[in-house]
Amino acid sequence: MSLSLLLAQRFRKSQRNSGFMGFMARSSSLGIILGVAVLILALSVVNGFQQQLVERLLALVPHVEYVAADRPIEQWPQKQQRLERQENVVAAAPFIAVNAMAQYRGKLEAAQVRGIVPELETRVSIVDDFISGKKLTELGANEVIIGAELAKALGLERGDSLTLLMTDINNPSDGLSAPIRLNVQVAGLIQSHGPLDKLQVYLPLVALQQAFAFTEDQVTGLRITLDDVFSAQSEAMRIGRSLDDYVYVNSWVRTQGGLYQDIQMVRTIVYLSVFLIIAVASFNIISSLFMEVKEKQSAIAILRTMGASDVIIMLAFMLQGVVSAVIATLIGALVGVLLALNITDIFVLWSDFIGENKLAGVYFIDFLPAQIHWQDIALVAAITLVITVLASIYPAWQAAKIDPAKVLGN
Repeated sequence: MSLSLLLAQRFRKSQRNSGFMGFMARSSSLGIILGVAVLILALSVVNGFQQQLVERLLALVPHVEYVAADRPIEQWPQKQQRLERQENVVAAAPFIAVNAMAQYRGKLEAAQVRGIVPELETRVSIVDDFISGKKLTELGANEVIIGAELAKALGLERGDSLTLLMTDINNPSDGLSAPIRLNVQVAGLIQSHGPLDKLQVYLPLVALQQAFAFTEDQVTGLRITLDDVFSAQSEAMRIGRSLDDYVYVNSWVRTQGGLYQDIQMVRTIVYLSVFLIIAVASFNIISSLFMEVKEKQSAIAILRTMGASDVIIMLAFMLQGVVSAVIATLIGALVGVLLALNITDIFVLWSDFIGENKLAGVYFIDFLPAQIHWQDIALVAAITLVITVLASIYPAWQAAKIDPAKVLGN
């Protein structure tokens, strides 16, 4: 092994001094560096989006909701406590939800009105972190908090009066009945860069109970937050069996699952596309090794006549390719990590330079996140080295097959 390593170092030095072969070797190393760096950066960005999905979007929207099917849920305080006693449930909160039209100075916009108990809602949602103005627990009986995009569409600001036109949920089949009107005052705006900004209206639960003639213990649904957000689909039905009401079961997988699947699909595409880049760079190593074997036939023949075995010759050329790949992989990993650590600032500078934020209004965040997983880096490095070793076997084997008598005889 030591002799093979020494020969590999000598071959690498002579390769660097060779014009075209040196260019091929450097280009293959550069391909591995770029492939590894881009793959680590892309995976870190995908991980960042998934982290923001969990910590930002899924911390705002319900993990699981149980919505009354035909009549209000009775005695919600007892059922809310019953849900919180279930395994995997962090907190539960009641709500009354109704579709409505928001009216302001002749303008009408669709809205989703949600009556809540502020003290309980803050346990199942982090919406307070994105509210400017009054927080949920500071709401008065006639005050609401609405999404910033909805407020912008209506042209209203904090302190303005707003009229909510709601269908009577006690008689949903009566399409000819007049809508229930509720005059409220805007006390705060939601700026989460997510779906809540466009439709959501929060107000105290008691306001909707009075509007729809509900009793104090009647609501239209209960929502829960889970300690493992990715178990929502499997846990929703199990936890729902603790209720004795006829309810519809909704989870975030149904409402936001498409976005999560898109993130996973992008991750797969990134793996495939960038590994193809690494594979191409590895084939460049094959080409450079083949040319070097051709060029160094005389040296190989002399080594064979001096007693060098097939294994020594083969290992010398394999180590030459592997050493190049190791160096390129380490450099690529370092570049990828540095880019991932600074990609958010780089994106801000690029947005300022072009005068436009490409993520604003498109996704649930307006910045480019990144989260480095060291297991991803280890996996990328391992696969790169495996591909390189496999790519080096054949030219090294060809070098070991050289017949000294034929080469030196010519």
